[in-house]
Amino acid sequence: MPDLMEQITSLAKRRGIVFPSSEIYGGLRSSWDYGPLGVELKRNVKDAWWRAMVQLRDDVVGLDAAIIMSPKVWEASGHLEVFTDPLVECRNCHQRFRADDLEGDPKTCPNCGNHTFTDARNFNLMFRTHMGPVEDGAEDVYLRPETAQGMFVDFATVQQTARRKVPFGIAQIGKAFRNEITPGNFIFRMREFEQMEMEYFVKPGTDEEWHEYWIQERLRWFTELGVRPDNLRLRDHDADELSHYSKRTVDIEYRFPFTDWGELEGIANRTDFDLKAHERHSGEDLTYFDPETEERYHPYVIEPAVGVDRAILAFLIDAYRVEEAPTAKGGTEKRTLLALHTDLAPIKAAVLPLSRNDRLVPAAKEVFDLLKPHWMCDYDDAGSIGRRYRRQDEVGTPFCVTVDFDTLDDRAATVRDRDSMAQERIPVASLVEHLRERL
Repeated sequence: MPDLMEQITSLAKRRGIVFPSSEIYGGLRSSWDYGPLGVELKRNVKDAWWRAMVQLRDDVVGLDAAIIMSPKVWEASGHLEVFTDPLVECRNCHQRFRADDLEGDPKTCPNCGNHTFTDARNFNLMFRTHMGPVEDGAEDVYLRPETAQGMFVDFATVQQTARRKVPFGIAQIGKAFRNEITPGNFIFRMREFEQMEMEYFVKPGTDEEWHEYWIQERLRWFTELGVRPDNLRLRDHDADELSHYSKRTVDIEYRFPFTDWGELEGIANRTDFDLKAHERHSGEDLTYFDPETEERYHPYVIEPAVGVDRAILAFLIDAYRVEEAPTAKGGTEKRTLLALHTDLAPIKAAVLPLSRNDRLVPAAKEVFDLLKPHWMCDYDDAGSIGRRYRRQDEVGTPFCVTVDFDTLDDRAATVRDRDSMAQERIPVASLVEHLRERL
């Protein structure tokens, strides 16, 4: 569907999911704000990841490391030297591009069609800033381009305080910043984004087995949250595209509308590169001592890393539907539907009084007060009941609870399922239990 991205971005803005940042000032390229529904969707994606990666496991613990770290961290990790993209400039319109994004021989400028460019030069993707009250005497520091390094420099402290034995992992969710040359495609590639990363420390020699394990685990996470398997594939990095630290990297790719396949998540075997590099630069011992075998070694690291924003985009695209729905008069009409997994849906249940009648409103408010301690709920009394159903379908609300005049007598409400549009009369006293079984 060629205009699918346009439909997604329009829906996202219209319903307060994601919209351009600083828009009253003309915006800032590839900078986006999450609105009232967007923050709930984003929180649910992060919660689902944390639940799978930390809460339900006994071998992974969490961390929240600082965004601004010692500049020596980035020297040791290699980011100061090799975290670069090849930059070229069109000699006609002076637009700048990543050289590897331009296809064809000769290369063609996407902006003006010109074929003449400057020679490629390396462009470091890290944002540099200054720490201290006076810029001239300040220390240069960097906004982190990934969350991983915090888990490496804190490895020994976390391992000792959490009393974990190898194999074990450290997980983190946090902001990262990359001065991308060509950001774009909505929230697919941004300069400020959020990552969900986990570093899983294993004994050398077991790394390939653990790498394969985490590839399958991460693929399963997406499909269990509703992503259609035929929209996902695995792709090994070629030898010439592997990062300097990687023994093997496998991407989970998604069939995004703007490209054949695009990276959704990377799962890398980082070997012992990072721990050895930080040990060499800091002088601190970052080995692990195995009390059972009395061996001391630098663990290898398996790293599943996914962008929160990119995952949200995949979930939105995969859930988006436009379909024919029956009307009360026996005809059909188009309805827009976000068939989001119930764990991800921003609003779990919407309470809809049949009208704003003075007798109905107190009963509807009572139902709303009953449900909202358990889930994020919405109360909507504006417009016809059919129009309100469509509004909730459009943002992925799994259930609508309608309070009507019969409720005043039978103390029951009508629960409507988003996907099937089936309706069921449920006693108000049983609503929480009924919804909990389905959510």
